[in-house]
Amino acid sequence: MSDLVIVESPAKAKTIKKYLGGNYEVIASMGHVRDLPKTRLSVDIKKKFAPKYEIIKGKEKLVEELKELAEKSDKIYLATDPDREGEAISWHLAYILGLPLDDNNRVEFNEITKNGVTNGMAHPRSINIDLVNAQQARRILDRLVGYKLSPFISQKIRRGLSAGRVQSVAVRIIVDREEEIRKFKPEEYWTIDAKFIPKGSRKSFSASLYSDANGKIKIENQEQAEKIEQDLADAEYMITKVKHGTRRKTPAPPFITSTLQQEASRKLGFQSRRTMKVAQELYEGVDIEGMGATGLITYMRTDSLRISDVAKEEAAQYILNRFGEKFLPAKPRVFKTKSNAQDGHEAIRPSMPSLSPEDVKASLTSDQFKLYNLIWNRFMASQMSDCIQKTTQAEISAKEYIFKASGYYVDFEGFTTLYVESKDTEEEKSTQLPPLEKDMPVKCKELKKNQHFTQPPARYNEASLIKELEENGIGRPSTYAPTISTIIDRHYVEREQGNQIKPTALGEVITELLKEHFNDIVDVKFTAKMETELDNIEHGTVNWVDILRRFYGNFAKTLEKAETDMEGKRVKVPDEPTDVICEECGKPMVIKIGPFGKFLGCSGFPECKFTKK
Repeated sequence: MSDLVIVESPAKAKTIKKYLGGNYEVIASMGHVRDLPKTRLSVDIKKKFAPKYEIIKGKEKLVEELKELAEKSDKIYLATDPDREGEAISWHLAYILGLPLDDNNRVEFNEITKNGVTNGMAHPRSINIDLVNAQQARRILDRLVGYKLSPFISQKIRRGLSAGRVQSVAVRIIVDREEEIRKFKPEEYWTIDAKFIPKGSRKSFSASLYSDANGKIKIENQEQAEKIEQDLADAEYMITKVKHGTRRKTPAPPFITSTLQQEASRKLGFQSRRTMKVAQELYEGVDIEGMGATGLITYMRTDSLRISDVAKEEAAQYILNRFGEKFLPAKPRVFKTKSNAQDGHEAIRPSMPSLSPEDVKASLTSDQFKLYNLIWNRFMASQMSDCIQKTTQAEISAKEYIFKASGYYVDFEGFTTLYVESKDTEEEKSTQLPPLEKDMPVKCKELKKNQHFTQPPARYNEASLIKELEENGIGRPSTYAPTISTIIDRHYVEREQGNQIKPTALGEVITELLKEHFNDIVDVKFTAKMETELDNIEHGTVNWVDILRRFYGNFAKTLEKAETDMEGKRVKVPDEPTDVICEECGKPMVIKIGPFGKFLGCSGFPECKFTKK
């Protein structure tokens, strides 16, 4: 009889089956098969927070099929995804199929290639109960918060609302930024910019006023700007300092989950949910012409920058063949992973670096090609030589004033011939200054004063929000995309033009209520500490029940006090006024937020109940 390998998805099953051959039956569990039922708490708080799991509704037939196949198989391998969630799915499968937890039946595939699958099957291990307990603790924490806090919010604001442990913090971050923007008071400032032409040249260059006799200058109003302009009316200009230099620009590291989502947002306009869906497809396997089902990238939920030596060697050989020896650094690059990273897997990279995007383009969907191209280029560039830039800085003096000019040109492209990382702020553009020498007179072709105002902080977009969550230790690689999707689907925040994310009136009201009565739940540091505690459970250094007991003891007291303080009170969500007139009573209509999103309602409610889309 053949051995049975259980994975999570049919695509992954198809790819792995190709590599394992006829002695193995490979079947998909279609994700989780057992979970906490949706309709009740299902956590016995008095009995050490024991979860009461059930077969997920609609999966009973699949579970029976798995049991039948297991009975006929000589050996069963649990090959779910290589992370906490995957470990928990394997644990649930082991329970359902009656498999011993100390049996070496758990295998991991960091990449769905022949080598990746062969290596995974050659090193089976027992289920890591610490990983499972970390996932259970997260699941139970989220269930306790959701099931205890949601009724309170629904009662005090509006029926059908819900709260989540990580989602509520994400909304708070967005609300706090909106508050910063509202409170921001712009400050006026001026700059004086000039265009100069060196003696004997026709090429002009730009410079900006930097300092006067008292040091670095700050021009606060028009009067100051005009006085400087008058002072310089008859001035003679001379270059008093020229500095030439070389700077090296190093490539960005290969992607981790958060940076992949950020860069796909900036470069491709992908929302995080779309990015992770396509990345999952590339990891699990795509039918490639002449190759069959092939996993194109390594596992896409990771916070590690580690790269295998084999992958580095393959990348180096490709770079050498395509670009030449000078595009290879003297030794392979090593990128340092953050100290708080779980470091369970390699960075996200092509599973076969020699397989370029153009090689597989005909076999991929548009989204698959775009994302594979992004991942491949980023990884290959990370293994290439530095970009070398020649820089020039010059100071131009006139009376007691000093202007500064700077420029650079690319002397050697290095990795930038393939890939340049996008930034949320504008980058310096390459400008080459004409040949300049000390004591060289220059002619002022143009002197211009410009008024400016300081700008408020920008609203978050998906890329900058994920960066903020990651830097503050909120959530983990697998949580960013679902967190953003959830708070948008619940109408707590909304996308504006240009992919900016702003809070709705509902989101602001809920956040204020939570800040007032459940500050820990929406406190960034407290939530980051909980993530660290979950990591400690995974590492086996703390007991998961102790963590839950400590959290719930404080949470229950806070909830009881909030219910007492808010007894008989309700919080109103302010309506957004419009110039639309009610067709029934003639009063102005307002924008309201219901369970299904925004709608127009009459401001005369409840006397007039007219609504429209």
